[in-house]
Amino acid sequence: MFNDIGPLELVTIIVLGVLVFGPDKLPKVIQDVMRTIRKIREFSESAKQDIRQELGPEFKDFEFEDLNPKTFIRKHMENEDLGLKEIRNGFDLKKEMAEVTDAVHSRDTEIASANGSPAATGSGRVDMTKKPEDGGKDDRPPFDADAT
Repeated sequence: MFNDIGPLELVTIIVLGVLVFGPDKLPKVIQDVMRTIRKIREFSESAKQDIRQELGPEFKDFEFEDLNPKTFIRKHMENEDLGLKEIRNGFDLKKEMAEVTDAVHSRDTEIASANGSPAATGSGRVDMTKKPEDGGKDDRPPFDADAT
């Protein structure tokens, strides 16, 4: 229950307990705290048993820890019935990304060669200072400094 409390923290808690409650009342306070923790655990176990009984026999191996998403995923990733390993092994992300990159670059080259831009020469650079040659027709509205 207190796995993450170190020795220094435990000593600090004891010293604070002695200072706050005094050495005479400290054993009584510890007994009261332990009794409360015990009752909370009993109540929790009773509630778990009631829920298991209400769910029926098909959920007899149900664990409440499975409700944690990390535990649920870890448990079901080990299950071979889902076929997730085949899906994961059948998908090569590097290969897919390379195909997409090649497709994009070939499309850029095709568009550039159709427009007669320098990208068709293989330099891979487009002069962004030049306006496109489409007969002087500009589809964009004029820039309005007051509107921005």
